[in-house]
Amino acid sequence: MWRNCLCGLLLMATAALAHADTLLVNSVPMDAKTASARPENGMTMAAVEAKWGKPQKEHPAVGKPPITRWDYPTFSVYFEYKLVIHAVVDH
Repeated sequence: MWRNCLCGLLLMATAALAHADTLLVNSVPMDAKTASARPENGMTMAAVEAKWGKPQKEHPAVGKPPITRWDYPTFSVYFEYKLVIHAVVDH
């Protein structure tokens, strides 16, 4: 009896994991398509500005470590000190 319950729980857990994997896989291609259009992690502020020009808006640094945001027409870039830590597509 307990083996049937255990097998049922394992089956449900496996199904839940498979569903999560499907969601993750479906989101990857969209991100990959836009990755080349955004700065990469680790780029310097100078390298971002050299490649994409001056941002439309520069937000002042906040917090410790200081996080700065630059807004471009299609994406925003987040810097820690002077290095890119994240770039996101704006919708």
